[in-house]
Amino acid sequence: MVLIQTDDQRQSRHVLLFSGHMIDAPNRPKPRFPAAKESSAAQKIAEALDRLCAGSEDLAFTQGACGGDLLFTEACQQCGVTVQWLQPFDEPEFIQKSVVCHSETWRARYLEAKTKLTTEIRSAPRDLGPLPTRGDPYERCNLWLLSTAMSYGVRKVHFICLWDGGGGDGPGGTAHMYQEVNRQTGQVIWIDSRTL
Repeated sequence: MVLIQTDDQRQSRHVLLFSGHMIDAPNRPKPRFPAAKESSAAQKIAEALDRLCAGSEDLAFTQGACGGDLLFTEACQQCGVTVQWLQPFDEPEFIQKSVVCHSETWRARYLEAKTKLTTEIRSAPRDLGPLPTRGDPYERCNLWLLSTAMSYGVRKVHFICLWDGGGGDGPGGTAHMYQEVNRQTGQVIWIDSRTL
């Protein structure tokens, strides 16, 4: 794994790691994170950051997908937290698969958040090389996010997740990240999307 840190980042007080459901497609058979719950989720994410007194001394990692990732990014940017996006694909492919998959509105929000980033967007194909045979890009990205966050010190890492407690639609979802973080640090703030 390629880790790039500045002296300021090594001194970060909290390292915030986020994984959460993308916003549901309008025709999703079993709702998980419907658009109607977006404002409630945003409020819960803001409350989690407030509990941690998140601010300019902190660093946050997520992918930047529509739904939870972008809500987390927006909340971090409002309180001055430096946000770093690590993505499983090169950015154009990521935008197609994980940002505009349900609505063009999320592309505008992604681009707005991107203008406020003070760090370069990193992609797994560029930083980590080709995906191994039988590898899953989402699982690889989860482990990359986690190992990058942990490189700042295990005790600094706080994982915030927006999750319904169930399995994912495929490998590498929020359930996978939750299991990995809980096994390694146990410092988890779980926002249960079923109770929004």
